[in-house]
Amino acid sequence: MFDRLDDLLIRYEEVMGELQEPGVADDPARFRKLMKEQSDLAPIVEAYQEYKSCKQNVEDSLAMLEEESDEELRELAKEELNESRKRIEELEQELKILLLPKDPNDDKNVIVEIRAGAGGDEAALFAAEIYRMYVHYADSRGWRTEMISLNENGIGGFKECVFMITGQGAYSRLKYESGVHRVQRVPETESGGRIHTSTITVAIMPEAEEVDVVIDEKDIRIDVMRASGNGGQCVNTTDSAVRLTHFPTGIVIYSQTEKSQLQNKEKAFRLLRSKLYDLELEKQQASEAEERRSQIGTGDRSEKIRTYNFPQGRVTDHRIKLTLHKLDSILNGDLDEVIDSLIAADQTAKLAKMED
Repeated sequence: MFDRLDDLLIRYEEVMGELQEPGVADDPARFRKLMKEQSDLAPIVEAYQEYKSCKQNVEDSLAMLEEESDEELRELAKEELNESRKRIEELEQELKILLLPKDPNDDKNVIVEIRAGAGGDEAALFAAEIYRMYVHYADSRGWRTEMISLNENGIGGFKECVFMITGQGAYSRLKYESGVHRVQRVPETESGGRIHTSTITVAIMPEAEEVDVVIDEKDIRIDVMRASGNGGQCVNTTDSAVRLTHFPTGIVIYSQTEKSQLQNKEKAFRLLRSKLYDLELEKQQASEAEERRSQIGTGDRSEKIRTYNFPQGRVTDHRIKLTLHKLDSILNGDLDEVIDSLIAADQTAKLAKMED
């Protein structure tokens, strides 16, 4: 581990040197690449430098204890020694986590697909609430949201909703949200006051760039048509809606949220690329099934991951057996405690796998 850390320290100094070269900003692609590498290496280098400093403090404190006879100074040296040793243990753990292989998709934007499952209108209403939860969470982190496609049920619920979240590290935090979300509550339509259980599925897909997925034009049929639903005058009177059919996979994408056919086409292709990329990721994960089982689930759409229980005001994440009695604030976008716990559990599982 320490050989690798020494190599990374040398590389960090090289990157900093390159960034200070005259004219480096004249090549935007190279400048961006260097800045990205610098920001990735900085936390590792800072932790390693602090580690080396603590190791030096231990040596200095031990030397002082050998040479010093003044009791007060010896007490100070013992205190410094204990603090430095404790911090060294913490930093060793931090460095192991920082050196874990990084998910190449972590810095990507995400496309979120929410579908109502069992429970009819109640499931659709819950799907709309979960959509709002993610929008509030994105706002709290300074990320941008943009609707790609929406199928409403007429009473404020969403049968299906696809939207994009754009922001640094969006996938790294939201990738744990894929799976079945379950709600337990008394629906407004229920006169007898009985608690119903409904489900929705959430799929989190990293946004795929054109370089990630190449789509052959021969594999696509593009249909244009008039948008349906509440879209305003010009949306419903022009052929602005776009439907893409991808023959090899049977995936059909429908986009009608924009007034412009060109914009809807662009959104539809963006979603198709991400769906194809996600299929490729699923294939890879299936071939790494053993490794996936040792980690927190991030891909299985059929896995029941979380329950939102309204009568008890609680949210339970079943993967890590975490229960929080703060349903209202979580539905209002206060997701950090849940996500931080999932990330910590995932890192612990990966570390245990590496140490086996």
